[in-house]
Amino acid sequence: MPKDAGTDIAIISNDDIKSKIYTIRGMQVMLDSDLAVLYGILTKNLNKAVDRNQERFPSDFCFQLTDDEYKDLKFQNGTSNTGRGGRRYLPYVFTEQGVAMLSSILHSETAVAVSISIMKAFVAMRHFIADNAGIFQRLDRVETKLLNHDEKIDKIFKQLESSTPGNAAIFFMGTFYDAKSFVGDLVSKANESLILIDDYVSKATLDILRRRKDGVSITIYTTSKPRNKDRLYENEIKDFNNQYGKLEVKSNDTFHDRFLIIDNKELYSIGASLKDAGSKTFAINRMEDEMILRAMLEHLS
Repeated sequence: MPKDAGTDIAIISNDDIKSKIYTIRGMQVMLDSDLAVLYGILTKNLNKAVDRNQERFPSDFCFQLTDDEYKDLKFQNGTSNTGRGGRRYLPYVFTEQGVAMLSSILHSETAVAVSISIMKAFVAMRHFIADNAGIFQRLDRVETKLLNHDEKIDKIFKQLESSTPGNAAIFFMGTFYDAKSFVGDLVSKANESLILIDDYVSKATLDILRRRKDGVSITIYTTSKPRNKDRLYENEIKDFNNQYGKLEVKSNDTFHDRFLIIDNKELYSIGASLKDAGSKTFAINRMEDEMILRAMLEHLS
């Protein structure tokens, strides 16, 4: 539990801090509760200190989230519970300038050291966004293009639900395919490697991936905090490698969407987890932008 006093200064990694920086109202911000943990104090005491110094925290330094913003933030975190976790009020968030001001009102060696680490993380995030602005613009265009098709796809899905027998289908390039056959054919295209990015994996995922050609390596990037039903157990990974070989499972909490990369050359965006092929209808899209593929491979490496 956070404490209000102490001289120990925790060593905080840059990645730990960056994972707690969110974009809200077009600004990069951090939650009061996350900051309180980093500073080693209670959230209510952090906010009391801010209340006593309101003149130092204009709206571009600190602001309170709306209910919709808080729900969106919890959705980004993959948290299904949209309540406030016992809080009686909506959380406050602090911009980079607000974090800098916090160190001046908390009056502790820890606050100064932690604030310096946080400021460095903000700077690193700005540089990352600036360096990859072109890629983000391309991703936005891809997302906009997909959203423009949502209404048409929804109509097709409604027709499909009432008329398609047997396995749920895959929607690809304007056509529906049998899900298990299509995914199996996609996996078997690889000659060298398969990279799957998917937070929801299970033994059913391995049953699909084993259809790859002999000698093709498989790397799965998945969340470090899976739910029990979306977990690959060590014995399942070991059994797969004993029988088929070349499977590696790594933790990565960066991605929200699901992707499949074939031979480091073809990138596919997947509408649902591969384990659900045959039980749910979803779309798969080939992403042609090579810069996005290169950036993702570089990030994963």
